[in-house]
Amino acid sequence: MKYPKEPLTYPITHKTDIVENYHGVEVADHYRWLEDPNSEETQEWVKSQNEITFNYLAEISERENIKKRLTEIWDYEKYSVPFKEGDRYFYYKNDGLQNQSILYTLPTLDAEPKVLIDPNKLSEDGTVALSGIAISKDGKLIAYGISKSGSDWQEWRIKNIETGEDLPDVLQWIKFNVPAWKNDNQGLFYSRYEQPQAGELEETNYLQKVYYHRLGNAQSDDVLIYEKPERKEWSFNCYVTEDSKYLVITVWQSTDRKNLVFYQDLTIEDAPIVELISEFEAEYRLIDNDDNIFWFVTDFDAPKRRVIAIDINNPPSPSLVTGENQDKWQEIIPETTDTLRGVGTLNNQFVAFYLKDAHTQVKIFNLDGSSVRDINLPGIGSVGGFYGKRHDTTTFYSYVSFTTPSTIYQYDMVSGESKIYRQPTVDFNPDEFETKQIFYSSKDGTSIPMFITHKKGVKLDGNSPTILYGYGGFNISLTPNFSISRLVWLEMGGVYAVANIRGGGEYGEEWHKAGIKQQKQNVFDDFISAAEWLIENKWTSSKKLAITGASNGGLLVGACITQRPELFGAALPAVGVMDMLRFHKFTIGWAWVADYGSPDNPEEFKALYAYSPLHNLKPEISYPATLVTTADHDDRVVPAHSFKFISALQAAHIGDNPVLIRIETKAGHGAGKPTTKIIEEITDEFAFLLRNFEIELPENFGN
Repeated sequence: MKYPKEPLTYPITHKTDIVENYHGVEVADHYRWLEDPNSEETQEWVKSQNEITFNYLAEISERENIKKRLTEIWDYEKYSVPFKEGDRYFYYKNDGLQNQSILYTLPTLDAEPKVLIDPNKLSEDGTVALSGIAISKDGKLIAYGISKSGSDWQEWRIKNIETGEDLPDVLQWIKFNVPAWKNDNQGLFYSRYEQPQAGELEETNYLQKVYYHRLGNAQSDDVLIYEKPERKEWSFNCYVTEDSKYLVITVWQSTDRKNLVFYQDLTIEDAPIVELISEFEAEYRLIDNDDNIFWFVTDFDAPKRRVIAIDINNPPSPSLVTGENQDKWQEIIPETTDTLRGVGTLNNQFVAFYLKDAHTQVKIFNLDGSSVRDINLPGIGSVGGFYGKRHDTTTFYSYVSFTTPSTIYQYDMVSGESKIYRQPTVDFNPDEFETKQIFYSSKDGTSIPMFITHKKGVKLDGNSPTILYGYGGFNISLTPNFSISRLVWLEMGGVYAVANIRGGGEYGEEWHKAGIKQQKQNVFDDFISAAEWLIENKWTSSKKLAITGASNGGLLVGACITQRPELFGAALPAVGVMDMLRFHKFTIGWAWVADYGSPDNPEEFKALYAYSPLHNLKPEISYPATLVTTADHDDRVVPAHSFKFISALQAAHIGDNPVLIRIETKAGHGAGKPTTKIIEEITDEFAFLLRNFEIELPENFGN
């Protein structure tokens, strides 16, 4: 169906005269008043913006067909990888369209499962989510976190697994932390912030502290284990080793993965906290321990990571750079040409996850580092799981690809045999689709991988509507994954491409560093080059190319449409970081300085100001059709980023392309979003693309 293209009348967003001086540069901030989400004026603005957006979307007649197909194909059983604690197994399951997955437990794999926690019963609209769990080593108690309306703030409770009874204990003001049980099951270690004194959404998060909570006590009586008041940015994660001997505290101070490692001997009463790694020089991720030998994955002297052993009775000096430390730790698994993403222990062996050109390989090593075998996988995809204890001989893992839903395998660590444990039935034929991996050259000649998924037999005539997705930051790798929404897009005749651009972790720390701070423009160049490659090779055309990304990926989309507005037909930036001069002033934004740089630094300011989406919109420019999405409860990338960006975009934009914002209520950054809201949002995005690409649904759509 053809829709008339007429300019929309947008709500008038008034401007203020706020101007700030950044290192001699005067920068206006006309829409700073939108940083207060609780003001009556902002709430009226949200209401008026949503009204025009939802009226626009309601006019798209194909919208209901898209929603119907999404709902139909979404309705299949989804299982997580099972894991074991004590004598019990646990797994998550969603019957199909449940807003939240349910946590089940069972004593043996062939026993009748019992519902342990059903988050769907915690709210009528599904906006309360189970955000994390910690099960005691004997499998008798579970600590579980709940998040309301997508907030990062979590409230933790404790349940008796056998009886299903909740204990009276309640732990609040926890973010970015999962508690760890002490060996006697009488309490747990956790990290928390002080209760916010101002608005929860915007207030910066500093001064996290480590506490011990003894069951039955009030949280106000919890014992302070560790704090560092003079280093307000220090944050802590707590682990108790499998042998229950040590509390291990890892210290982070930003999204840079360099960390410290402290430990406490739990077998000695009032033992001191020992600083094992006390300089922020590299990443040290604890794998396991054998009494006093601690195994770590590290990128110290190894950008693609390796495995080392440290004897805590003969620890390294504070700085590992010094030559005297070469006899203080032992290399177990050397760095290779592929990126080591993580390591676990099973069957007294290491299970190592590698990335080769952005897809998973799994290798087994003995504890001395000698190779045992590579695990044969069904194809180019992603693997998760291999949970278990050091002496377990059986485990489970999941395999997924762009066209293969998550299939769970049971794996025998002794024989190396994999067998299907659960395989979902989804209403589509995977043989109709295929995925290619190509490599293209970025602006500076760097080779970048890209996955392209499409229906078999697609014509390379430049007419296929295409979505290009990217992220490019924080050492996060984009690997093959299965998506119901992507399948529906493919059924609509679309092509889906994922570019593994710099800033991510696909090729290790050097790949990451090539896309941070003053090198951040590489990320945008990589993505723009991906779009140009798709157009030059006739997969699509500018008029039918949409770019999308969320969070840091929303920044990516915002920067690219301000730099090359003519290159794209549509843009879908979600919960994006759009104001690069004030991102560090809200919630956990200060931690992103490690990736973005700081506006307080003159040289880093120049780079930030040069690409900040909010500050690089130019008047009298025709921008692509844009649907910004955000949520009123996002307390990670606060909605002010999107509010200010769309206000400036609507003021600058000329032409008939719609530039709209869709503001979800009772939702956050994305985690825990109920199924109903996910389907509604995807429906609106696809309907928006359908209308602006002037395409029609295929005759056999949904059949």
